[in-house]
Amino acid sequence: MALAADEAPSSQVEPLAEEREAEGDGTPSLPVRSSADYHSDQDDDDLALPTTQEEGEQLLTEKQQRRSRASSTASSVAGAFDFGQRLIHLAHSSDEARYSNGARMKQTDEPIGIVAGVALIVGMQIGSGIFSSPGVVAKETGSVGSALLLWTGAGFLSWAGASSFAELGSALPMNGGAQAYLSAAFGPLPAYCFSFTAVTALKPGSQAIISIICGEYLCRLFYHTAFSPDPKEAARGVPTFAIKLTAIVSLVLISGMQMWSSKAGTRAQLVLTVFKVLAIVLVFVGGLVFLGLGKQASVFGFAGSAQRPEGYALALFSALWTFDGWDQCNYVSKDCKPGTLPIIINSSLATVMVLFVCANISYFLVLPFNIATASSTIGLDFGRAIAGPLGGVIFALIVSVSCIGALNGSLYTSSRLIVAAGEQGFLPKLFANYNLRQSTPINGILLSSALSFVFILFGDFAHLTLFYGVCAWTWNLLVVLGLLALRVREPSLKRPYRTWLSTPILFASTALFLIVLSCFSKPWESLAAFVFCVAGAVPYYFQTRNQNNDHENAVLEMT
Repeated sequence: MALAADEAPSSQVEPLAEEREAEGDGTPSLPVRSSADYHSDQDDDDLALPTTQEEGEQLLTEKQQRRSRASSTASSVAGAFDFGQRLIHLAHSSDEARYSNGARMKQTDEPIGIVAGVALIVGMQIGSGIFSSPGVVAKETGSVGSALLLWTGAGFLSWAGASSFAELGSALPMNGGAQAYLSAAFGPLPAYCFSFTAVTALKPGSQAIISIICGEYLCRLFYHTAFSPDPKEAARGVPTFAIKLTAIVSLVLISGMQMWSSKAGTRAQLVLTVFKVLAIVLVFVGGLVFLGLGKQASVFGFAGSAQRPEGYALALFSALWTFDGWDQCNYVSKDCKPGTLPIIINSSLATVMVLFVCANISYFLVLPFNIATASSTIGLDFGRAIAGPLGGVIFALIVSVSCIGALNGSLYTSSRLIVAAGEQGFLPKLFANYNLRQSTPINGILLSSALSFVFILFGDFAHLTLFYGVCAWTWNLLVVLGLLALRVREPSLKRPYRTWLSTPILFASTALFLIVLSCFSKPWESLAAFVFCVAGAVPYYFQTRNQNNDHENAVLEMT
């Protein structure tokens, strides 16, 4: 295990009391002993005194070799369960950079309870996806029954993953989520690669998707196509460059607000969350009104269901992206009250699954199936069907504001993730700095926004969703395989919560099937995702090489 240049070797111990007294008396001090010395004392007693200089040198060499072996053994045993090495703390970065810049942040020791944890996960999951993905899912599945069945399956698959993560979070109660679990199961390299993917692909890709959804809703208003009864005609009336430009402008505005003040971003998040909840409530109310009036725009059945497996893969990735966020409490599992993490995860997943299935039922009650499948702004078309043009405008504004809120929250966390990466040397140190005047991580915000800008420029909703899905579920697969590996390697590890063995096996099998299917249906997007997943190995190699060089220099200086 590599040591930093300013650290002492792990075997170094405090001098003995009599050694310190000898120093105080002015008598020659005894040499400082290490833990390796005590391990080798028994062996030293068995050695005969040397009679010649050659025997003495040989004896000294043998003793040094035994001490080295004892020291390395002690270090390896101590480091076997040291899961914190080379980890980026995804939820909280350290305060070192903040204090060095004079920007003090308030700390709290209050643990996360059940209600707060459920609110965190539900708030992260209910975002822009439920106002855009249902159209893609309906188009790829071909019928209302297949679409609702797929949404239910996506919910259960997300629950299987969340339940597996809950076991890991209870057995390894440390912040960091998937990164900490990968390090515990497979070592630092996969953990580092996951962190690299999160910084360069997962967070920026998600922000790009949200920005594009926001751009589509706003452009439907700007180009006066919100009142068109045909979504296909409305989509043709909006140029693609206009959607991308609006998405970039939205990203720039949110980035500017976060660079100006972190308080402005957090306060705005509270207001924007209200709009998000209001939109989902209005969907429920609208569906209930139509149901009460005896109206039903779509036929609830399986007639016309799609036959192409790759279509179902794309639909499932779109639905799973909507459910994304079920692992958020694992990033702060150490801050949760003991024993509450499994309850939080299971309760929140059940709540969100019911909400999403009910929202889709409401969409199909109000919208004809052909309209739903043609729409990438299903919330706007839903509002227009409920209350005419005014309803379309209201829903477009509400969903746009909801997207801005989701983008604001995602950019806030991704910039702090970049700060943590910079603090631990995974990125250049300049990304760990907070601005002296604004007390905000401007460099981190700029990097995250720049990466999102690239994804917006070269991608669209469908391709980015698939790319994001392959990246995210490749790592989810590895994490759950890590759970199975730890069950075999560490059967005595304390697990306050233990999910059924079939749960991680089912999750891993389904995830592998989805990833393989995506490789055949969309090979280029899948290849790009895999490149991002393994690209972290390159900076990891250079970092570990530099750490080894620093360690060697430190040893030479000590000797």
